[in-house]
Amino acid sequence: MSRKSLYAYLGTLLAFLVLDGLWLGVLMGPTYKSLLGALMLDQPRLLPAVLFYLLYVLGCVVLVILPSASWQRAARLGALLGLVAYGTYDLSNWATLQGWSAGLALMDMAWGTCLTAICCTVGHLCANRLWR
Repeated sequence: MSRKSLYAYLGTLLAFLVLDGLWLGVLMGPTYKSLLGALMLDQPRLLPAVLFYLLYVLGCVVLVILPSASWQRAARLGALLGLVAYGTYDLSNWATLQGWSAGLALMDMAWGTCLTAICCTVGHLCANRLWR
C-alpha cells in the first residue's frame, strides 16, 4: 500500500468514525431506538461494526478516492456509492422487516449518501494534500 493510499484510507476511516459516531450515538440514536424498538440490540456487536467500516472504507478508497482527479469528483462518486450501498441495505430492510418504514429508509439513505460524499472528500484531500 502506498503512502497516498494509506493517507486516503486513514483520513476516510477517521471521518467515518467521527461523523457516524455522532449520528448514531448522539443525534439519531434515540430516533432509531423508538422506530426500531425490539429489532435493536442493547449494545451493538463490535466485530461486525468494525468489519463494516474497514470494508466500506476500502471500497471508498479503491472505487472513489484513488481514481478521482479532484475532490469534487470524489464527492460526487462518493455520494453515488453511498446511495447505492445504503440504498441496498435500506431497501432490502424495508422489503423484509416489519418495523422498517419508507421514511426510515429514505432518511438513512440520505445520511449514507451525504456521509460517504463527505468522507470520500476528506479522504481525497488527505491523500492529495498530505502526500505532497
